[in-house]
Amino acid sequence: MKALSIQDLSKQYKSGVQALNSINFEVNQGDFFALLGPNGAGKTTAIGILTSLVNKTSGSVKVFGHDIDTALSLAKACLGVVPQEVNLNLFDKCINTLVNQAGFYGIPRDEAKKRAKYYLEQMGLWEKRNSNARDLSGGMKRRLMVARSLVNQPKLLLLDEPTAGVDIETRRMMWRFLRELNQQGTTIILTTHYLEEAEQLCDRVAIIDEGEIIENDSMLNVLKKLKKEVFILNVSQSLTEAPIIEGYETSLKSPQEIEVSILQSQGINEVFAQLDTLAISVISMRNKTGRLEELFIDLTNNPSKETTE
Repeated sequence: MKALSIQDLSKQYKSGVQALNSINFEVNQGDFFALLGPNGAGKTTAIGILTSLVNKTSGSVKVFGHDIDTALSLAKACLGVVPQEVNLNLFDKCINTLVNQAGFYGIPRDEAKKRAKYYLEQMGLWEKRNSNARDLSGGMKRRLMVARSLVNQPKLLLLDEPTAGVDIETRRMMWRFLRELNQQGTTIILTTHYLEEAEQLCDRVAIIDEGEIIENDSMLNVLKKLKKEVFILNVSQSLTEAPIIEGYETSLKSPQEIEVSILQSQGINEVFAQLDTLAISVISMRNKTGRLEELFIDLTNNPSKETTE
C-alpha cells in the first residue's frame, strides 16, 4: 500500500504566487523518504496541505488510501507531525504535553502515561518530565516535539527540519532512533537543510524547486547523477602551490591540503599515481561536502541558495 499518494497537486496563493505546480510523487509504506528543496521551493506548502493547515488549489492527496478531501479524520489519524516552528504549550510540563496529545487520539490515560515515559526516555528527556517546556533549551524543545508526534504511534511520520538547532551528539542520537523507528515499520518523510542527514537516513528522495519536482528516485540512483565530487587531500609535505595533476582541477586549500575535483568518468587512483610521481604523500582524504549537497547545488542551479544551516 502507498503511505502517501500525491497527484497533480497545485497551490496558488491569492497573491498570485504559484507555490506548487501540479506535482506528483508517491511514498511506499516503510520508506524513509526525503523531500528536499531550497528555501521557498514548496516543501512546507506541500506538508501544510497534507496536514490540512493549507488549502490546496487542485489535485489529490491520499494517506494510506484515505483522501484528505473525503476522509480527513482517517488520514490525520495515520499521521505524526513535527513542524518546522516550535508550537509547544510552553507553560505545560513535558509529560503532560505527551499525555494530553495522546488524549486527542482517544488513548486511555494509563496507556498514554506509558507511552509518554517511553518516548521521553528515547529522546533523553525523562529527567525533564516535570519541567515546563519554556525551561528547556532549543534542542530539547525540538526533541519534545518529536516525542509528542509519536504518542499516537503514527503509521506516517512527517519531520520538517527535526534536528534544526540541536547539537551534534543529540542529532546523531535522533538519527539512531529514527532509523530504528523506520526499521520497525514506520514510514518517515523528512525535510531538512542538513543534506548529510538526508543522505545518511533516507532510501528515497524527491527534490522540489520552484514548485516542481525535478528529481524523484532512490537515493542511490539520484547520487549516480552526480557529475563530479570534490575531495580534500591531506599531504605530508608543506606546499606553496597546488600540484599540476593532468586531467584534474586542483587548488591549494592550505600548505598541506589539496582540493581535487574528480568527474564521474574519472577515478581517484590516477590522482594518487600522479602525486606519487611528484613525491607527494597523501595522509588522508575526505569529501569537501556531501555528495547529495553537490548534486543539490547542481540541480537547483543556484549556488547562492543556502543548502546547510
